[in-house]
Amino acid sequence: MPRAAVPLTETQIRALEPRRTRYSIADGNGLVLEIMPTGNKIWRFRYSLNGARQPTVTIGDYRLISLRVAREKARKYAAIVAEGVSPVSAARQDRGAEKRVDVLRDAAELYLSAAMVKKSEEYQRTAQRALEKDVIPAIGNKLIRDVTAEDVLAVCDRIKGRGSPKMALHTRNVVKRLYEFLIARQLATTNPAQVIPARFIATPESRTRVLTRGEIGSMLRAIYASGIRRPLKLALHLLVLTMVRKTELIESTWSEFDLDTAIWKIPASRMKNDREHWVYLSRQAVAVLRELRATKASPTFVFPTVRGADRPISRSTLNQAVKALGLEFEHFVLHDFRRTASTHLHEAGQPSDAIEKALAYTVKETKGGNNVSAFASERRRMLQLWADFVEAQIDGVREVPVGQSRDAS
Repeated sequence: MPRAAVPLTETQIRALEPRRTRYSIADGNGLVLEIMPTGNKIWRFRYSLNGARQPTVTIGDYRLISLRVAREKARKYAAIVAEGVSPVSAARQDRGAEKRVDVLRDAAELYLSAAMVKKSEEYQRTAQRALEKDVIPAIGNKLIRDVTAEDVLAVCDRIKGRGSPKMALHTRNVVKRLYEFLIARQLATTNPAQVIPARFIATPESRTRVLTRGEIGSMLRAIYASGIRRPLKLALHLLVLTMVRKTELIESTWSEFDLDTAIWKIPASRMKNDREHWVYLSRQAVAVLRELRATKASPTFVFPTVRGADRPISRSTLNQAVKALGLEFEHFVLHDFRRTASTHLHEAGQPSDAIEKALAYTVKETKGGNNVSAFASERRRMLQLWADFVEAQIDGVREVPVGQSRDAS
């Protein structure tokens, strides 16, 4: 009994080198890839009819037909053979319908269909948006070989001109990966986006986005009214209350929490500055954590993935949850919660050193400033004031400054 072929991968195919004579690699189910001495790679279909081996049927050039599409065609031809009919005519029609890929518009279509299969839905969506919204309308009709670095830079400059430097950089990266894909398929020889330094498109300017009091309330009310999973709602709420970074929260374990003393001790190994960090939990934060613990979703992680309790949710989960809400908060990202808390607390006259320590920044020139428990009483009081303020915004109370009671409003 012949040994079954091991299915190919795109990475393996790209790595196949030509030899002095042509040779073939089987993918299985009749599909083979023939590598020519010239370096060209051709998909072919092997089959037998009425017990006799037939000449192979040519499916097409690998540069134009991805592994996924080739497999689909092989399955189609196998079904025809199963009916006792030769697939030659169908294959000839398919090849006649194949589109030549010589302009960027068609190259982008091939890239999206062939290279995106195993990417996340979010990755596929943002790549497709960048190509269809900005790249194809501007340079989609140019020949692949005629696209220049100046063309790519002009597209990025237009995006920057509408106030989106990060999207401009993302678009440059999409074009760069598109051309890497085309070069691997011998459809291009140079990468026009490769020579454009990222600093020419988006500089590392500090962000300044701060949610207003009204926006804090609107966002959290929308989160709790949405259909996203309850643990994700609570995670977003905790992100606001604790002032920690997203990764510090989603990778947290139950062993780090002492809910009786209301202290969360994040180990140095999980901190950006490699220093242990203590978070003094407000009453509201403790209540949220007790609710999460009562679900017993995982004995280890506070926010386990739905696919298993042995690992936390991915770093993109909360971002995707917020995007799914379709909220109209311009230029907002989750990291802005930290700046929002810091800004409102500073405006309320809270001690700057305590705020900096709550954000896990290094406080210099202060005795004991780098100790994990430095400014403990100030931080505990301040985070409770902040939690009360956030709760007031969720309840829709008239704008109340941090630290002022609702009755005084």
